[in-house]
Amino acid sequence: MSESTRFGFDHLDRLSDQRGLFEHAAGTLRREEHGYCTDDNARLLVVASRQRDPADQVARRLGRAALDFVLVALDGDGRCHNRMDRSGRWIDRVSTEDCWGRSVWGLGTAAAHHLDASIRRRARKGFDVAVRQRSPWRHAMAFAALGAAEVLAIDADDEQARSLLGDALVVIGPIPDGSWAWPEPRLAYANAALAEAVIAAGAALGNTDDVGRGLTMLRWLLALETGNGHLSVAGVGGRGPDDDGPQFDQQPIEVAAMADACWRAHAVTGDRRWCSGITAAAQWFDGDNDSGVVMYDSESGGGFDGLRADGANINQGAESTIALVSTMQRAASFAPAP
Repeated sequence: MSESTRFGFDHLDRLSDQRGLFEHAAGTLRREEHGYCTDDNARLLVVASRQRDPADQVARRLGRAALDFVLVALDGDGRCHNRMDRSGRWIDRVSTEDCWGRSVWGLGTAAAHHLDASIRRRARKGFDVAVRQRSPWRHAMAFAALGAAEVLAIDADDEQARSLLGDALVVIGPIPDGSWAWPEPRLAYANAALAEAVIAAGAALGNTDDVGRGLTMLRWLLALETGNGHLSVAGVGGRGPDDDGPQFDQQPIEVAAMADACWRAHAVTGDRRWCSGITAAAQWFDGDNDSGVVMYDSESGGGFDGLRADGANINQGAESTIALVSTMQRAASFAPAP
């Protein structure tokens, strides 16, 4: 795969219309009948905001559309819709589930990093609305913490962001005693995001104990999910203490979350040994995985939807393609670890 394809937004562009990013695809073709979701548009806002090439007009346009979608999804009190049908009608109630957490993540990332000042301003206003809410769910709070940490990095006086980070650490919870060094009884989804959120929150709040806790979680998870010299992430059904690997279907969001978390660990500690986790995540897409198959379409630039024991699910939906782009963005930040 060429570098231009690795980091291209062209397939995401094909999955989008004037309203936003469609969720599902059949092969390379978007499935409009399944509509849109805020989860994916918020994810798109994250990766578009990381894009540092000012000449990439596709990423810039998609980032603006993703921001528009997320802002429309927000209720006045900061809760969030997730599901929109193909006609543009919301078909769910507002909540503080994952869509809220990912919206805070996307808005915080755009407010801190997008090259377009107008997008940064609008995203910050949306963040200030969404950050008022809290969620009882670990993953939603972890996603939100990643956005709050970005805002606190550019505005150390933002007390709402600071408060959310403290609350996220409480909701995620401690590591239990014993060999299962994870705050949940089973691994679920986007698992490394929990560890990243603890690292990011601890660093932003100046709490070395929380940074250490997050690093312990990530070190344990990376060791658990490395088998036969390559990344072997939890399957779609999750993983418990008595489950053996490899598991299937493996989801690209697991791999992207691992790349993000290892990137964060390196950013906080300066320890280049974390680069090996980022490299392993990129190599998972390149075929160094439990089935030995490449997990992208080199023609379209889309990411495949899941790794099965017998190969790849070759549908190229929004979540999987964003996971590919996100992972390769992180991999581009580092040379392989020595």
